Amino acid sequence: MPAALTPDEFTRRHGKLFSKRLITMVDEKTKRVKIVEECCAQGPVEWDAMNRMRARGVVEHIEVMGTTLVMDARLGEGEIRFGPASKDTGGQALKSVHVRGGKVETTWVGLAGASVGVGACLPQAEGVEKAEFLSDQLVGGSRKVEIRITTPLHRRLIIGIDDTDTKEKGATWVLGIQLGREMPFGMFLNHKIVQLNPNAPQKTTNCASTGAAFAVPPGDVDRAVDWAKEYVAKHTYSDQTCVAAFEGLEIPKSLVKYGAEAKEVILAIHDAEHAAKGSGVRLIEVTGRRGAIGAVAAIGCFDLGLYSAGLPEDFKHV
Repeated sequence: MPAALTPDEFTRRHGKLFSKRLITMVDEKTKRVKIVEECCAQGPVEWDAMNRMRARGVVEHIEVMGTTLVMDARLGEGEIRFGPASKDTGGQALKSVHVRGGKVETTWVGLAGASVGVGACLPQAEGVEKAEFLSDQLVGGSRKVEIRITTPLHRRLIIGIDDTDTKEKGATWVLGIQLGREMPFGMFLNHKIVQLNPNAPQKTTNCASTGAAFAVPPGDVDRAVDWAKEYVAKHTYSDQTCVAAFEGLEIPKSLVKYGAEAKEVILAIHDAEHAAKGSGVRLIEVTGRRGAIGAVAAIGCFDLGLYSAGLPEDFKHV
C-alpha cells in the first residue's frame, strides 16, 4: 500500500503553496460529482480548467469563477487523453472518482509543471484528509505524477426562500445571504437572486426569490433543513413565507421548466406544490403558503447561470 501523507506533511515538504480548499459532493443516484477548488490566484485555475477538459478523464464540465474552479464529473474511471501535452509541455487530468467507506477518493495525473499542482499543491488544501502517491513522490521537471486524494463526502443542498419581506421592510435576497453565512451545518457555496414575473399581483417590489447552496455531510442534511426553517421563521417579516429544500446535483428538468415559467407566467400555489412533489423538493410552510411559488422557482432556476437573475426578454438579443 502507498504511504498516506497529510496536508501538513505536504506543506512541510514543499512549503505553503496555492490551493485553499477542496470540496467534493456526490449524488450516487445520478452518479454525478461536483468538485469545488479554491485557489489564491486565477492563473492556475484557468490553466487547470483547460487542461482537465482537454484530458477528459471523468470530467464533463468546468466553470471558472474568479479564483474558484467548479468541476462537474461522473463517478467511476475515465480514459485520459492529454492531446498535445507531454512530459515536456505538461498536462493534468482527473482520472477517477470513487466513494469508499463514506469518503471520496479522487485520482489525479499530472505531467511536468502540472505534476506540482496535483502532487504538491492540491494535497495541501483545506478539506483534504490524506493523499497517497500511486507513482514516485517527486514532482516538477518532466515527471509524471499520479496521486489519490481522500476528502469527506458531501451532498449539495439548495435552500429556496420567498415572501419574507413587506413593502415597508426586509429583502428576501439579503435574508438568503445571511442564512448562508450563518448556516452551522456544512459549507456555504453560492447564492442566487432569482427574478420572477414582475407582473405578479402580490409582489412586494422586484418580485425576486432567493436560493443558497451548501455542501453538507450526509448525516447533517436534515439538521441543515430544520435549521434553515427556524432561521427564516425568526427573521421573516411576512405571513406568507415558505422554504423549499432540494438535495442533489442534477435538478430535474420538470423543476427547471417550472422555474423558467415563473419568469413569464402567473403561477398558483398548487403549481408550486405539484412541481415540488414531482421533483423531490421538500416544501415547508413557515408562516404561510404563498411563498411556495418563488421558493420552488429559486431551486428550479439555481443552475441556469445569469438567466436566473434576468427575464426572458433580457436574452433575446444576446
